[in-house]
Amino acid sequence: MRGFTIKLVKNIQQIIAVPMLILFIVSTNKKIIVVDVRRWAKIVELLDTSDWGNLLYLLYKYPEFRNLYYYRIKKGNFLGLVLMHIIKFFYKECPSLFLYCDSIGSGLFIQHGFSTIISAESIGENCWINQQVTIGYNSKKERPTIGNNVTINAGAKVIGKVTLNDNVTVGANAAVVKNVPNNCVVVGVPAYIVKRDGLKVKEQLI
Repeated sequence: MRGFTIKLVKNIQQIIAVPMLILFIVSTNKKIIVVDVRRWAKIVELLDTSDWGNLLYLLYKYPEFRNLYYYRIKKGNFLGLVLMHIIKFFYKECPSLFLYCDSIGSGLFIQHGFSTIISAESIGENCWINQQVTIGYNSKKERPTIGNNVTINAGAKVIGKVTLNDNVTVGANAAVVKNVPNNCVVVGVPAYIVKRDGLKVKEQLI
């Protein structure tokens, strides 16, 4: 009985989210949205094997996913952009999550979007960003570039014209103001390297 009730509730939630599918149907960014859905579904352990079902559930359950979804729609065609502004009136985004990027690769996961500002030149594929993160300018023109498979943990700051290369992890509350090489873990204020290529180190960023 309990399993039936849970499934019924989920089905109702999916039905509530159906109008948001209009944006997907008209969008030219379908492929990247599907990749986003599959990564989110894997991380939050959704049991529905259907991309459609998972998309509807994510749109209903996670305001942070809606932010990313609307970003994809906005980067697509004009019709999607117009319809998005209508849909957003009824289906709100996470109000304290801001995405100001020229390009965001597929598979971005935002775990809690509270008080998070993501303003980068570009973000690579399969990145993970937590709450109260600031990625942004130190002047009118200089902002970060984020590589592939980068994780930025709660409260971290990445500021200015810096590059976080591939497979970088930024520890909670760290402040990154210099470039970070591939395959590194950085912590501290200002950030320094504590692991490189799987080996423990203590190195200053250059």
